[in-house]
Amino acid sequence: MQSEVLPLRIGTRGSPLALTQARLVRAQLAAAHGVAPDAIEIVVITTSGDRITDRPLADIGGKGLFTKEIEEALEAGSIDLAVHSSKDVATVLPAGLALAAFLEREDVRDAFICLIAPGLEALPLGARLGTSSIRRAAQLRRFRPDLEIVPFRGNVETRLRKLEQGVADATLLASAGLNRLGHADRVTALLDPRSFPPAPAQGAICVEIRAGDDRVAALLAPLDHAPTRIAVAAERALLRRLDGSCRTPIAAYTELGPDRVTVFGQLLSPDGVQCFEASESGLPAASEAVGLALAEKLLALAGPEFLKAYPA
Repeated sequence: MQSEVLPLRIGTRGSPLALTQARLVRAQLAAAHGVAPDAIEIVVITTSGDRITDRPLADIGGKGLFTKEIEEALEAGSIDLAVHSSKDVATVLPAGLALAAFLEREDVRDAFICLIAPGLEALPLGARLGTSSIRRAAQLRRFRPDLEIVPFRGNVETRLRKLEQGVADATLLASAGLNRLGHADRVTALLDPRSFPPAPAQGAICVEIRAGDDRVAALLAPLDHAPTRIAVAAERALLRRLDGSCRTPIAAYTELGPDRVTVFGQLLSPDGVQCFEASESGLPAASEAVGLALAEKLLALAGPEFLKAYPA
């Protein structure tokens, strides 16, 4: 079996969370195929999003900033698979690449972290909340227009450290990343995903390969979690139809039953003043169609003037 698995090279970003996710994929691959985890190589690749940390993502290109260089290495054959946070992956992949597996999804919710208040509602008037996510900023401005939104780029550890240093009074981070890094104890409160839906595909790890690479696809097959794939397919379809970029506040939350998938979507203006919400249900096997139908509902609610004012 070992000769069929190796060599195998995993490409990833070098942040603590990215490395944790890559090691999780490596551990599951090793367990599924009876090889030692250390026999599978992890290749660290620096992306544009890692290099540029002094500007908001929307100002430097949006989607693909954390995947472009890794995908180029995959295309060049210097790695065999790439591990990403699904929410960082563009809805249209480069030609010749494919998403081969989705690991079981972690908690999709956003976590409120604060040293001075037990929840968003309890923050003092005019408190500073650090985030560089335009979705989170729009949702916060809608819920608490008095808050001051403070730019907050960096990996999880950097943002936690900024909070301790008093750069902001509170912040929002993905619960999934905190859990994977062993920082669940830092969470002050978890936000209700129906009131504060997360980014599309938040909490899901995906594995990208070269299309037609049957060897690697077969190796990854045991790792693919069907419910996660179904939910993420719906959310990515919604995002693709809305032409979502890092300049567009879009949120999605999926509930998956045995014979029904329900997706709740939210489209906001960056200032949070305008917010359009809708939901759509359908068969799990048609989850992409569910996401697309939901997108059409949101587009109809928002209307052409909104889209002209806030282009994706």
